[in-house]
Amino acid sequence: MKYAAYLASAMMLTATMAGCGPKSVALNNGELRSTIDAPTQSGDFIEAMGIGAADPALPTATQRKATSRNAAIVDAQYQLVAKLKGVTIEGGITIEKAMETSSKITASVNNMVKGAEVTKIEWTNDDGCVVTVRINKKAVEQELGVRLK
Repeated sequence: MKYAAYLASAMMLTATMAGCGPKSVALNNGELRSTIDAPTQSGDFIEAMGIGAADPALPTATQRKATSRNAAIVDAQYQLVAKLKGVTIEGGITIEKAMETSSKITASVNNMVKGAEVTKIEWTNDDGCVVTVRINKKAVEQELGVRLK
């Protein structure tokens, strides 16, 4: 039983190292691509991507990666808020319009975005970071008490 688990792990590691693993949307050989396909709103989730730069003056790679990751998460959250604001709800208004009339909806959107699931973290060769976050559409409907169109 243990042998099968070790064999499966080794095969997955070999496939990933050979380039058969998930391909990066944002990076190519550790460098940002010239063109990055933005995450879409299709399916059950609304996704957003953020990019954070590292301060090259920081003395260790760990510090640079930590700060660029934090910056990328903040950027991804900002992008996610922008996407959420554009979503149309029943009644034909956007979440942005609903936020203008209800501080409760504004607080709920902010809390949901802060709690968005981080689904991917990638570091560049210069310790920059690209992060993808997502939020479940059904969770948005439940939290806001609305139906998304």
